[in-house]
Amino acid sequence: MPFIDIKIIEGVLPDDKKADLIAAITEAVAQVGGEGLRPMTRCAIQEIRSGWWGAGGKPVTTEAARPK
Repeated sequence: MPFIDIKIIEGVLPDDKKADLIAAITEAVAQVGGEGLRPMTRCAIQEIRSGWWGAGGKPVTTEAARPK
């Protein structure tokens, strides 16, 4: 049973986009592994507090991570 753990900075994606992300990842698993994996695929989105995520040795904020 595939389990996909997604971590993202809080506030970067609205709830409807999180649902789209879960659907797209589940679709990718089914395309690669077969339709039998679709009902068994689990996704979890964990939001990390703004500034508690680091890249290149510096904290990343929600504002910096939002798509432009």
